[in-house]
Amino acid sequence: MEVLPYFNLKGLMDLELAKLDGAEVSKISEINGEETTVEKTYSLKEWKEEFEAFYSADINTPALALSYLTETEGEYLIHRLLPEAKGKVKEIRIKYIKEYPVSVSIKTTDKNLFFSTTTIGEFYISQANEKLDHYTLETSQKVWFLDPTHIKISGVVK
Repeated sequence: MEVLPYFNLKGLMDLELAKLDGAEVSKISEINGEETTVEKTYSLKEWKEEFEAFYSADINTPALALSYLTETEGEYLIHRLLPEAKGKVKEIRIKYIKEYPVSVSIKTTDKNLFFSTTTIGEFYISQANEKLDHYTLETSQKVWFLDPTHIKISGVVK
C-alpha cells in the first residue's frame, strides 16, 4: 500500500460515498438568497458529483508534497498551505474520535485577474451508523465586472 504525504481525502470519500449508493438526501440549495429544497435519491455517480469539491481538494500529488504544514490540535489533524507555497487548497481539517474521522472541512480559493472563488465545505459522519450524515458547501464567486454569486448547499442524508 502506498504511503501518502497527507490525509487520504479521496480514499475516505470513496469509502463513505460507497455506503450511500441509493440513499436519499434532503437538500437545500441557496443561490444569491433564493432557496430551493428537494428530496432526491442519489446514485453513487451522483454522490461523487455532489462531493466534487472534496475530491478536487485532494493534496496528495507530487507537486504539493512539501506545500503543507501538518499539525494536530486536540482531536483535529490539520493540513495548512504554507505561506510561500502555491495551491488552491488552503486548509483541510479532519476531526477524529477513537482514531476514525468523524468530520472533514476544506477551504479552497482560486484567484486570477478576471475572477476569484472561495469554497468552504464540511461533512460529518455519524458515530451511530458510521455513515455520512450531513454536509454543507458554500461558494462565493466574483467575476470581473459582474456581481458576486453566493451558493450554499446543505444536505441531510436520510
